[in-house]
Parts: sequence; structure tokens; C-alpha cells
Amino acid sequence: MSELSIRQFPCLSDNYGFLIHDAASGETATIDTPDPERILAEAKAAGWTITQIWNTHHHFDHAGGNAAIRAATGARIVAPGYEADRIPGIDQPVHDGDSVWLGKIEAKVIFTPGHTSGHIVYSLPDEGVAFVGDTLFALGCGRLFEGTPEQMWTSLSRLSALPDDTVIYCAHEYTQANARFALSVDPDNPALRAYAANVDARRARGEATIPTTIAAEKAANPFLRPADRAIRSRLGRADASDAEVFAEIRRRKDAF
Repeated sequence: MSELSIRQFPCLSDNYGFLIHDAASGETATIDTPDPERILAEAKAAGWTITQIWNTHHHFDHAGGNAAIRAATGARIVAPGYEADRIPGIDQPVHDGDSVWLGKIEAKVIFTPGHTSGHIVYSLPDEGVAFVGDTLFALGCGRLFEGTPEQMWTSLSRLSALPDDTVIYCAHEYTQANARFALSVDPDNPALRAYAANVDARRARGEATIPTTIAAEKAANPFLRPADRAIRSRLGRADASDAEVFAEIRRRKDAF
């Protein structure tokens, strides 16, 4: 385990910003750029200088602050090559299976289309953490703005295959609303009921519900559980494929 530090902070209405810092090299990356002023202020407070920007996808609340942060710091922009036409000024376009380095800390790029057509995740296997953008949320998943349910299910399946103790940093504080929906399709799941109660308590205290873990999501997040018999029965999809059950869960969430 290296000397990786992670600084998480709220910004905009419900986004999270993340700064990751390698003490050995002095390098710092911002995961996406939702609010450049806040990100720069957090880096200054920590005594860190931002050297890299790691984008997960092109949406404005993820890449809209790139230019401002690069102007202030000279940071290099690492971003999905799949969306190079929609993220200006990429210095290092990356694709599935590529490695990105913060000093000697390796991040593996995982292609996770669905929310957008070129969304990627940064998984740091030696650190046991992953920055998943808007693909996977605590008790939820991203809306399918550009991809198909089949694509998103494949993407979520790849994240589910990460080690159970992987700590997941997703980009929005949606968990309480996600819990309400999750209970509508999986009400008798004790892991979900306990998770939802904990979320309510944490939000009542003004606390973040991020990060989460792969294990917690596999136990309680209905979007990772389309094979579950109780969910299938409740949805009337006993004989459907996992992708078809996922699609029905996503359709119901969109209308919830």
C-alpha cells in the first residue's frame, strides 16, 4: 500500500469532488472537475498542487472545469479517448485496459458505457479503490443518456467483478433517494433495509453516504441484483435475462 491520500468534498448541488495525492511523488489528480474554484481551494487547503485531471466522461459537471484548472495549475488532462470530440484539450486519451499513473500508483481504465457512450472508471487495484463517476451509485446506477440497458448491465457486471472490499467513490449524493426506490423493488432484503436505515441516519446528521464498497452494493443495490429471484418475481420477469431484468429496474427508476 502506497502513501495515497484521498480528499472528498461536496460541490455544486449534489456532486462530490475528489483529490487524490501521492506523497512520494508529490503528484495530485482531481477526479473530474465539477467546481474548479472549490477544487482549487481544497487543493490549497491540503497543501497540494494539482498536476493531473482524470475525467470519467464529458458531462459538464464532470469536465466543465478542465480549462480553468489547467489554466491555474498547468495540469495534464487524462480523459476517455472515446469522447475526445466532446472533451477539449485532452493530453492523454485513454481506453479500456490502459494504465494511468500518479507517481508510481497505477490506475487501470475500465470502459463502462451506458450513462454516456464513452464513460470510463479509474480502478486503483493496489489501493483497493475505484472512482466510478456516474456508472455506479450507492444503491443506484447512472441514467442511460447515451447507452443501452445491455451496455450498462455489462459495465456494472465488470464493476461487480472487482474485489468485494474495493472502496467505491461515486460522483453524486443520490443515496437516500436511491434507497427509497430500491425498497420498492426489493423490500424484503434485510441488507437493503439496514443500509437504507443507516443512510437515513447519516443524512440526518449531514454526513456523506459515499464511499461505499462493492460488497455492500452487491448485497443491497437492485441494479447489481437482477438475478435475484425475489426481485424477478416482484417485477414479473422470472424467465427474463439479467439484462432484461436490469432494463426493467432502470425503467421503473426513471418513472419513480
